[in-house]
Amino acid sequence: MSYTSAETMIAVAARSLPNHARIFVGIGLPNLAANLARKLYTPDNILIYEAGVIGAEPLRLPISIGDPCLVTGSLAVCSFHNIFANYLQRGLIDVGFLGGAQIDRYGNINTTVVGDYRNPKVRLGGSGGGCEIAIFAKKIITIIPHDLRHFPAKVDFITSPGFVGGRQNRTALKLPGGGPEKVITNLGVLEFDADGEMILTHVHPGVTVEKVRENTGWDLNVASEVKETDPPTPEELRVMREELDPDGVYLGRRKSKTA
Repeated sequence: MSYTSAETMIAVAARSLPNHARIFVGIGLPNLAANLARKLYTPDNILIYEAGVIGAEPLRLPISIGDPCLVTGSLAVCSFHNIFANYLQRGLIDVGFLGGAQIDRYGNINTTVVGDYRNPKVRLGGSGGGCEIAIFAKKIITIIPHDLRHFPAKVDFITSPGFVGGRQNRTALKLPGGGPEKVITNLGVLEFDADGEMILTHVHPGVTVEKVRENTGWDLNVASEVKETDPPTPEELRVMREELDPDGVYLGRRKSKTA
């Protein structure tokens, strides 16, 4: 059965989520992964969206964090302020799901500018809630494409801090959350070592360690035993394609592999 690299990312991310967790979810691939997990693996998770929706069970693909489909069937609806002040900043979020334009070896994420801040090549959407999520959530999972553009040696701007320059830096800044745990890309899975630096632990089917290194802007650390992730299952693909993203808005499906 054919599948795409985006579908692999979503499936692997969905399997990474624990059950009975409060998940702070963004729109796009994190949203697809969280909802795939809820349907197949983690039915007791509570999905929280920054617009003020708690326990969301969207019946269709939301187009923004303010999409009314997030409200239907939810446990509660409150203000943007309440979500951040009474849930996130109180340490009640177990997992924050983030994406970004750039990420570096310490899990710092840039969603602000590409290039010099005062004269950027590209000005991006900014933090939204990303900075607060990265600071306060108990752990962060990031989904991002893996190439030299997205994985530079140093991000152009730290929008959402990871371990900054190492675990000791995050501790010195007294950031209360646990920091980044996993980075899931179209090539593999990266985790963080004792110093807070990324280390490659898994590659996806058909991907080599050398290919991951070629698409990383620094000398990437590699685990002594790099495992291969399992490809998307037929049921995962069915839910993604028929229930979560039937129009292929995020999944595409132009370039496929065969399971």
